[in-house]
Amino acid sequence: MESASCSGQELLTWRRQQLLRGGRAVDLDWLLAMEANLSWAELQRLRILPESIAPLASTLQDLEKLWAVHLQDHVPLQHLVGRCPWRDLDLRISPAALIPRQETELLIDFALDCLQDPSATGWASAGRWADLGTGSGALAVALARALPGWDGHAVDLSAAALELARINLNALTTSLRWQLHQGSWWDPLECWWGQFDLVVANPPYIPTQVVDELDPLVRDHEPRQALCGGEDGLDCCRAILGLAPQALSPGGWLLLEHHHDQSDQVLGLMSSAGLVSSRARSDLSGVRRFAIARRHL
Repeated sequence: MESASCSGQELLTWRRQQLLRGGRAVDLDWLLAMEANLSWAELQRLRILPESIAPLASTLQDLEKLWAVHLQDHVPLQHLVGRCPWRDLDLRISPAALIPRQETELLIDFALDCLQDPSATGWASAGRWADLGTGSGALAVALARALPGWDGHAVDLSAAALELARINLNALTTSLRWQLHQGSWWDPLECWWGQFDLVVANPPYIPTQVVDELDPLVRDHEPRQALCGGEDGLDCCRAILGLAPQALSPGGWLLLEHHHDQSDQVLGLMSSAGLVSSRARSDLSGVRRFAIARRHL
């Protein structure tokens, strides 16, 4: 997009006009940050010094067009700009995969915590990880960066999602110790079963009836295959946990993200599968959204 500049007063007036059309201020400010390179701190400075100049990486006219599409057609802003910040990453985004959510960032922190050896200063220098249902590759990129000496495997049923993951892995990691596999959960990884020391998954977990009631931003623009987890939302969790004892290495860890009300059920499925040391972890709002367990040693 064409770069431009305007006064702080002009920008603030434009911002008020856009919000009168609808939408949330936080989303409009996100658009300014991502597409016009105007940070939140710079926006606050303009409030104090409205006579100063605001350098923008996009014209207000172009930004207004994007905002109009967002409001009228309920298109996610991440799809309109093709990018999404996540952890310390700037990920390429497309309708081929779910937009990475902020709460999923914690899955990486919990995963790395599992690897910590109390008698050492970090985690093992070598191992094997997998990201099941990788989508945009967000979790895979984060693991490849955090565990550069490990061999990694990212799996997805969608060829389009895998291509998006490939773009992000190539752009955001220097390691070549990862592979992409098309298929269902563990199936493409059978030749490595019994060797996975760390596995993460953010599978489809929304019950079918709930998917139909989602905000149009999600329901109409993100892949249903990546949202719908069957009648009770747990079909994919069952598929992953059913083979986890065979696929994980002795002592290997499995971490799952799940729906906000599924914690007890997922922990029960982990125990039924024969995994041990199962426990719940909460997101930033205190909701139990993650389940952790491991294969017995």
